[in-house]
Amino acid sequence: MKKYLLTGLLVWVPLGITLWVLNLIIGILDQTLTLLPAHWQPDWLLGIHIPGLGVILTAVVVLTTGLLVRNVFGQQLLIYWEGLLRRIPFVNAIYNSVKQVSDTLLSENGNAFGKVLLVRYPHPDAWSLAFQTTVPGEVTRMLHGEEYVGVFVPTTPSPVNGFYFYVKKSETVELDISVDAAFKAIISMGVVTTPDAAHLSKPL
Repeated sequence: MKKYLLTGLLVWVPLGITLWVLNLIIGILDQTLTLLPAHWQPDWLLGIHIPGLGVILTAVVVLTTGLLVRNVFGQQLLIYWEGLLRRIPFVNAIYNSVKQVSDTLLSENGNAFGKVLLVRYPHPDAWSLAFQTTVPGEVTRMLHGEEYVGVFVPTTPSPVNGFYFYVKKSETVELDISVDAAFKAIISMGVVTTPDAAHLSKPL
């Protein structure tokens, strides 16, 4: 009975969590329908609620925005809009920070995380997975004498949170694995790994 129960859980737990996440995302995106006038909303027109229509609306809005910004008029409109946001106190700080992160992560030629590293964290006798990032020029000038790298150490199981600091490049170990493989290991708390994921590109 125990084996059958565990086998059933192995089938339903991932499926249930996947459906729960999809339902959560669809529910959030369906809220975009409230931006439409009441008489244009599908619930009023059709008389029933059809989940997922907000996903279509969101996709259309994002696609239309991308097409608009790709031309000269759209570029000028975007520059004007960003200039307006940057004049608003407090809002400009939030917008600029989010804008820089999104530009790095979502740009076609962005390299938010260049390499997967091992760094000594949280104490000298422990190693943590980290992602190499860039080092600002001012930091490079202040930390002269030896090469430093910026590293982001994500938390488990939510890799969107973590710690960002600078370490000597000589005190890091570069791993010969992809960023995706490292993310899978972090999110699964080490349960999910890829073949040869622990291969090191250089000795300690």
